[in-house]
Amino acid sequence: MSLAPQTFTITRADLVAYAAASGDQNPIHQDEDVARSVGLPGVIAHGMYTMALAARAVATWFPGAEVVSFGCKFTSPVVVPAEGGVDLVVTGETKGESEGLTTVALTVTCDGTKVLGMPKAVVRA
Repeated sequence: MSLAPQTFTITRADLVAYAAASGDQNPIHQDEDVARSVGLPGVIAHGMYTMALAARAVATWFPGAEVVSFGCKFTSPVVVPAEGGVDLVVTGETKGESEGLTTVALTVTCDGTKVLGMPKAVVRA
């Protein structure tokens, strides 16, 4: 079963707040010059923040459910412009249910590019 797409807009202010909450103050997430100096196309979102937004989508699709596992690979950076934001789109499809567990295959994209590889969640409703 396909699940309704969810869109999250990521701004530079979100990156500052996530850095404060997580303790990850790496300047590639806040400073354009530093990000470009290490070969990035610009300031990028924290990979774990991107993953957390995908997990938020799962929690929205399955309110009150226990997330038993969640995993992915980081495959492409999410470049966040200085002004406005960038949209992260999370789609999902249930792949099976067994013993009260539901497996959800996710697709997480930004500007049409997959940014997480093999994202998958298992939930217990």
